[in-house]
Amino acid sequence: MALAIRDEVIEELLQGYRSPEDLLGEEGLFKKLKKRLLERALGAELTEHLGYEKGDPAGRGSGNSRNGYSSKTVIGDDGPIDLAVPRDRNSSFEPQIVAKGQTRIEGFDDRIISLYARGLTVREIQAHLHELYSVEVSPDLISRVTDAVLDEVREWQNRPLDPLYPVIFFDALRVKIRDDGLVRNKAVYIALALNSDGEKEVLGLWIEQTEGAKFWLKVMNELKNRGLNDILIAVVDGLKGFPEAIATVFPLTTVQTCIIHLIRHSLAFVSWKDRKLIMPDLKAIYRAETAETAAAELEAFEARWGKRYPAIGQAWRRAWEYVVPLFAFPPAIRKVIYTTNAVESLHRSLRKIIKTRGSFPTDEAALKLLFLAIRNAGIKWRRPVEWTTAMGQFAILFGDRFEPSAR
Repeated sequence: MALAIRDEVIEELLQGYRSPEDLLGEEGLFKKLKKRLLERALGAELTEHLGYEKGDPAGRGSGNSRNGYSSKTVIGDDGPIDLAVPRDRNSSFEPQIVAKGQTRIEGFDDRIISLYARGLTVREIQAHLHELYSVEVSPDLISRVTDAVLDEVREWQNRPLDPLYPVIFFDALRVKIRDDGLVRNKAVYIALALNSDGEKEVLGLWIEQTEGAKFWLKVMNELKNRGLNDILIAVVDGLKGFPEAIATVFPLTTVQTCIIHLIRHSLAFVSWKDRKLIMPDLKAIYRAETAETAAAELEAFEARWGKRYPAIGQAWRRAWEYVVPLFAFPPAIRKVIYTTNAVESLHRSLRKIIKTRGSFPTDEAALKLLFLAIRNAGIKWRRPVEWTTAMGQFAILFGDRFEPSAR
């Protein structure tokens, strides 16, 4: 139960108040009050430990007694606070509110982690804390505080998963990471799932320099070991070795190439003046009613644009085996598959953080920051508008494999 503070106490504390500085300044009431409360609480803890009040005759002959004070400085949200910590003669007193060895008041570490999660470097965090709180914080302290996040990352990366996810998007971000003294471009692979309620959930992050069937088999087995038994549709962006790996671990899963990425890849070959002209012809392919109609639209596209942009038709034909599954689905499911707003929203949040950092010293540093960015982004987007319709279609198309969430 929260402690009640009487109005008379507030009135007494605010006597002489003239400006915000009187409350919030370096010598303001808040900081003084925090110091006094902490010291009184430490005194109360020592009384509890000894079993008698200060000056109480009951303490005579008890075998332990008060033994003055030691000075201690702790860092809080409003800067350093100098405390007088009571001692006992037997040195058996273990303070709780400010423990032995504790140099920071609860909440200060969270402030460091919050700054780190926004993409600030260690030097920038140092400068920011000095500017705000007039405290000198060492790089080692900042590293220790942020490294503690790695335990959270490992716990998150190994948490149990739902037995079924109707749709999982597998995609990658490129980041610069130091490796053997050189800065290399590495891919951070992200699995973003839609659960049976249509809610978005990041299942994990994996860093690998080169993708391939061996790497993806490791990822698929990891998901399986965490409790995932089935994926209805896996949406991928031409990830090498992925179809083979997923077929090994989840043989019933339909692998679908990401249409949005295929369109972007196609437009990379197109001049600006032709983009508005070419888009309706690309839409005619992926919005076709059937696979046969889509194939005819692709032929028509190549007849019109093939001489000027031969690479586009070639790209679609190379991916055609994994484009075709789209046409077996009704419109509600198709829209969920090729509308990648959730993926793009997540990527925008992550890229905003990454671009401020340049390069990362280690793989762990990159994972740590990306995990914090995901956690702080609050991946709780609203489920797709079409999800209720899609659920019915999933039940028809996939039968017993799809069970609506009971949550």
